Amino acid sequence: MKRSELFFSFLLVPLDFLMIILAGISAYYLRFTSLATEIRPVIFNLPFGEYLKILLLIAIAWLVIFALAGLYNIKGSRRLTEEIYRVILACSTGLMLIVILIFVFRELFSSRFIVLAGWLLAILYISFARILIRMVQRILMRNGIGVHKIILVGNSATADALIHEFSSQKNLGFEVVKRLKNFNLEAEQETAEFIKTSEVDEIIQSDPNLSKSEVLRLYDFADENHLTFKYAADLLGAKVLKTEVSEIAGIPMVEVKETPLEGWGRISKRMFDIIFSLFFIILFSPILFLTALLIKLDSRGPVIYKNERVLKSGRFKLFKFRSMIYQYCVGEEYGSEQALELEKKLIEEKNTKTGPVYKIGDDPRLTRAGKFIRRWSIDELPQFFNVLFGQMSLVGPRPHQPREVAKYERHHKKVLSIKPGVTGLAQISGRSDLSFEDEVRLDSYYIKNWSSWFDIAILLRTPLAILRGRKAE
Repeated sequence: MKRSELFFSFLLVPLDFLMIILAGISAYYLRFTSLATEIRPVIFNLPFGEYLKILLLIAIAWLVIFALAGLYNIKGSRRLTEEIYRVILACSTGLMLIVILIFVFRELFSSRFIVLAGWLLAILYISFARILIRMVQRILMRNGIGVHKIILVGNSATADALIHEFSSQKNLGFEVVKRLKNFNLEAEQETAEFIKTSEVDEIIQSDPNLSKSEVLRLYDFADENHLTFKYAADLLGAKVLKTEVSEIAGIPMVEVKETPLEGWGRISKRMFDIIFSLFFIILFSPILFLTALLIKLDSRGPVIYKNERVLKSGRFKLFKFRSMIYQYCVGEEYGSEQALELEKKLIEEKNTKTGPVYKIGDDPRLTRAGKFIRRWSIDELPQFFNVLFGQMSLVGPRPHQPREVAKYERHHKKVLSIKPGVTGLAQISGRSDLSFEDEVRLDSYYIKNWSSWFDIAILLRTPLAILRGRKAE
C-alpha cells in the first residue's frame, strides 16, 4: 500500500466531517434567507449555538454510518459511480437516523426544510470533495507520484491487455517496469538483481499456463522481498490465507494479503503507537532520569547506546540504555577492533542461541548497573523514542542486527514485513529462552493474525513476562 493512498484515505474522514458540518450550516442559513422566509415565515426558535452542538453530534454519527457503508475502505479501483452511490446511500441512512430522532425527541428540530436541505447539500458537498480528491490523485499519478511499479509475469493475451491498459490509462496508477515470460530459476535471479536497483511494489502473475512450481516460486519470491502479489484468477492453489478480488481492464485480479496490518490497520496501529509511546515516555520519565543518572555514576561513557537494526525499508539506530563497559561496545560509533574480536570470541564460547541470532550468557562486559537494568528490561525503555519516530512499533517482531539478518533463511524473512516491536508475541512467550525458529513461528502467527485487540493483549501480558524475569545476558 503506497503512502499516498494511505494519506488520501485518512484525509477522507476529516474531509467528510467538514462537508457534513458545512452542509448543516448552509442549510441553517438558507432557511433564514429572504427567499425562504417569504415562502414560509420562521415560526420556530433555534439559536445557532444550540443547533451547532446538535450538528456536531449528528456529524459524528454520520461518519460511523459512512464507515459501515464501506466509504473508508482503501480500494483504489472502485469506480466513481459506485463511490457516489455509496455516498447517497449513506447520507440517506443518516437522514433516516435524523427522522427517527425527531420522532423520539420532538424538540430536536422544528424545521423540515433544514433537515431536507442539509441532506441534499451533504450529498452534493461530500460527492464534490471526493471527486476533487480523485482528481488530485489522478494528477499526481500522471506525474508519477503514488504509481504502483509492477513486474508482470506471463506470455499471454492477458498480459498484453494489461500492458496496453496501464500505458494508455495513466490515471489507473500502474506502471509495468519489467515483464517476464516465465519465472524459472534464471528469471528469478534476473529479477532479484533488478529489484536491487529499481523500485518495485507488486508482482502480477498473468499467465495461467505457468507451471505450479513457477507459480509457487513466484509467490515465495514476492513474499521474501515484501512485494504485493496479485494473480489473474484461479491460480495458486496453495499457501493463500487471505485474498482480495478486484477488477482491472475487465480482468479479475486476486491480491494475496500478507497481513491484515495494511490500509486502515496500518493507520490505526501508527496512531496507537504515537499516542501510547508519548504516554509511556511521560509515565516512565522518572525511571528514565534515574537510570541515566545511575549509568553516569557507575561508569564513564554515553548513557544511550545506539545499535544498528534492520527494517523492511532499510536500517535504523535502536536506542538502549548502555549496559556494557563503554570500550567493549561494538558499533560504528563505539569501541574498536579489539572490542569486535572480543565479542566474536564470546559468541563462540558463550552463545546460548542456535540459528542466525546470538545471545551471550553471563556476559563479562556488563557493568554493575547494566546487570540490573537488563534483568528488569529497563535498558529497553528508550525504544519508546524509536516508536515515536516511526522506526518501531509498540508490538512487533524482535529487531535484529544486519549480521543476523544476513544469515536468515528464506522463511525467516517473513518477520521483516512489518516494523519491529518493543514487545511482541515471541517476547512474552518465552523471553530470551525461545529458540530462533520458535520466535519466527510466533512472529509469523502475529503478522498473519494481527488485530488491535491482539496488540492490547500482548501489551497487558508484557509486565508479567518481565516479572518472570530474564538473565542479565
